[in-house]
Amino acid sequence: MSTSNNSVAVRVPASSANIGPGFDVLGMALSLHLEAGFGTSPADSIEAIENHPTLVAFKHCGGTGPLWVRSQMPMGKGLGFSGAARIAGVSLAHAQKNGTDETVFVNAHREILAIAAELEGHPDNVAASLLGGVVASVAGATVRIPTVLDPSIIVWVPQQQTSTKESRTKLPATVPFADAVFNVGRTALLVAAFAANDISALQTATQDRLHQDVRFKKVPASQEALNSFVKAGAWCAWLSGSGPTVAAMCDSTDAQRIADSLPDHGSTMVLRIAAHGAQLLAI
Repeated sequence: MSTSNNSVAVRVPASSANIGPGFDVLGMALSLHLEAGFGTSPADSIEAIENHPTLVAFKHCGGTGPLWVRSQMPMGKGLGFSGAARIAGVSLAHAQKNGTDETVFVNAHREILAIAAELEGHPDNVAASLLGGVVASVAGATVRIPTVLDPSIIVWVPQQQTSTKESRTKLPATVPFADAVFNVGRTALLVAAFAANDISALQTATQDRLHQDVRFKKVPASQEALNSFVKAGAWCAWLSGSGPTVAAMCDSTDAQRIADSLPDHGSTMVLRIAAHGAQLLAI
């Protein structure tokens, strides 16, 4: 790939974080994308305003000049918009300094992830957006979970928005020992189910006692959507990030039928796990 940095873009997938019990640890990249860049801008893009997380991250890393942005993903819905935007900004600052050589970019992944996670406050969604696939990330260590599962990911998106910062204030400072053990066990089972391609374990493996019930109290329609997913035969369902979006995995042959069964006071999208993470493009 060209090392010119006069006009560069980056394409970053959305994410669904936590995936049930994996609070602040597990993330899944989704086939919904944000693109940003400097130099030549597409006709359907907008200039990033001063407080846009892409521009904030770009400037934080020493990037200079304006950025353009275009995005398929909604803001404040639990689909990793801010995480993807921050990965985009940090990646573009790196490209402005170092060019778009793919090897150089991949070798900088650890640094890019560390900066984006610091800005975001947690690594799960930024790790998924940077690396693609399903990832586990904690204390500076990130591993992409190997799996051959290729399900449809259905997301049910209500009109309501959720502030991640505000949502976190509702969570308890301490949890009962039994609840901690419950989540540790299910998180381990979920990682094993992905690695072993065991669909039968997914419904148990996505159960949670740390955050979902607290958040569902504010968005009962999302709880209704999760119940509808399970009733319709999805392999599993979970509150995506801090919500209010609910995501589910299912066989692709069942995706449209399940999507059609969901509450009509939200919109649905049938997506896939994004195999590729952030990609730099010289334009």
